[in-house]
Amino acid sequence: MPNINIDAAKANTYDVIVIGSGISGGWAAKEFTEKGFKTLVLERGRDVQHIKDYPTTNKYPFEFEHIGEPALSIKKENPIVSRCYAFKEDAMHFMVKDNEHPYVQEKPFDWIRGYQVGGKSLLWARQTQRWSDFDFEGPARDDFAVDWPIRYKDIASWYSYVEKFAGISGNKDGLAELPDGDFLPAFPLNAAEDYFKGVIKSRYSNRHVISARCAHLSKPNQIHLDQGRAKCQNRTLCQRGCPFGGYFSSNASTLPWAAKTGNLTLRPFSVVESVIYDDAKGKVTGVSVVDTNTKETTAYYARIVFVNAGALNTNLILLNSKSKRFPNGLGNDSGVLGKYVAFHNYSARISAEYDGLKQFATDGRNPAGGGYMPRFRNVFKQETNFKRGYAAGFYASRYMERDRSGIGGSLKDSLLHGKLSPWIVGSHMMGETIPKESNFVSLSTDKKDSWGVPLLNIAVAYDENDELMKKDYIEQLTEMFTEAGFKNITPNVSSQAPGLDIHEMGGARMGHDPKTSILNKWNQMHACNNVFVTDGACMTSTSTQNPSLTYMAFTARSVDYAVKSMNQGEI
Repeated sequence: MPNINIDAAKANTYDVIVIGSGISGGWAAKEFTEKGFKTLVLERGRDVQHIKDYPTTNKYPFEFEHIGEPALSIKKENPIVSRCYAFKEDAMHFMVKDNEHPYVQEKPFDWIRGYQVGGKSLLWARQTQRWSDFDFEGPARDDFAVDWPIRYKDIASWYSYVEKFAGISGNKDGLAELPDGDFLPAFPLNAAEDYFKGVIKSRYSNRHVISARCAHLSKPNQIHLDQGRAKCQNRTLCQRGCPFGGYFSSNASTLPWAAKTGNLTLRPFSVVESVIYDDAKGKVTGVSVVDTNTKETTAYYARIVFVNAGALNTNLILLNSKSKRFPNGLGNDSGVLGKYVAFHNYSARISAEYDGLKQFATDGRNPAGGGYMPRFRNVFKQETNFKRGYAAGFYASRYMERDRSGIGGSLKDSLLHGKLSPWIVGSHMMGETIPKESNFVSLSTDKKDSWGVPLLNIAVAYDENDELMKKDYIEQLTEMFTEAGFKNITPNVSSQAPGLDIHEMGGARMGHDPKTSILNKWNQMHACNNVFVTDGACMTSTSTQNPSLTYMAFTARSVDYAVKSMNQGEI
């Protein structure tokens, strides 16, 4: 019998275990397998293979039963996820249904998830911006959270490394607050967006409108063709899964690349309940996995573990990984695990009309979404009654207006001969929130999921800083829209709960001091050196930029460090 157990352990032993197959997990898999390490990637959801498992990708609107909208019965069954912009007939199969994976809301929080191979990399908005030192130095300068243990110079070359492989479109804009990257050609602004860019440039010295940077192959390089990907077709049907691989996802890029090495084992339907810490050996030896379908528990072993389950699920796994050494969760000597969770605040918008430029209309679609305004408040100095600041999107379009009031022949004629509307312009806020101890996640003491894992309790809320920031956004965008001659300016402040922004971060933050943080400057646990976290859970603060590019860069950098440490016998 002991021999059988030994043989079973050998069969389930790898060099590396990666928990999660989303954006950061996919990168960990690529980096380790390329370097010759036998790597097990565990995914709690089903398998989704590139192209093969995109069932709606080429459907016409009339092929959907409700022209894209989920049935009312589905919306009623899923009051949380149905609030998400992507929860439509063409993509809702990639999103977690409310009753299948419950959680506890100590405070209202809309947790949007995608449990399948590739995770939310199939669904993300694909916006990619680098951080600058204004972001990494923020907590120390503005006295919140803890100091980041790295600066821009530590991560700049890794941004370049992942940008070249993923394929990021953008312009060299020369802005200190938003560093330039290694870009493919940008998607251009349309006439009204370019007009607004000119107005802002002429009226403000420290505000800028640029073409949004995004993870789309505007002009593929050889490395992208080698991945089997092709030029973005500007379909803007990305949430369905792209058969061309025109945008970056784990499914189209990193996971197939890892598979080609022969060093990848991908195991879907695998709920990781905990990471196994061996008190005698003083290190992590593997993970405990519950099969989604059979409910059987299996242990898998490895020399090193990367936890990339998505920010809140990573916190859940670490909190549930208890041992004699770590009774309050793996690596949690500081007691801050699960605390200082933050998010992005997207709860304010503004729209207007512009009667100029009537000689122009839009032709085709822009997968970048239009323009982007980098943060301009409190960048170089503190100038408001709130900390930090916000970025903003900007977009403009025209649509065909048709008179539907007639009947018979007159109605037919009116529908055939419409006229273009004025330019409809709009913006949405992307605000930084402040990590606070009172914003936390914890394990439920009495409720478990279908696999015996405690439910996650989420206690995260807006604060006065968020409200002041929203007020300023509306005021500043109203002023800028007025300067541009826009009319019918209409602010819209949403009452949505946190979470719907889908950029939750923190809980296992990086920092210098093991007494106030979980991870060091390499995303390595202070208290357990063979465990790394490079997804959103690692974030010390949120800044205003979309975070996925930073997760990619962190992951590639951490794998490089981990491999060198293993080769030197330090892990």
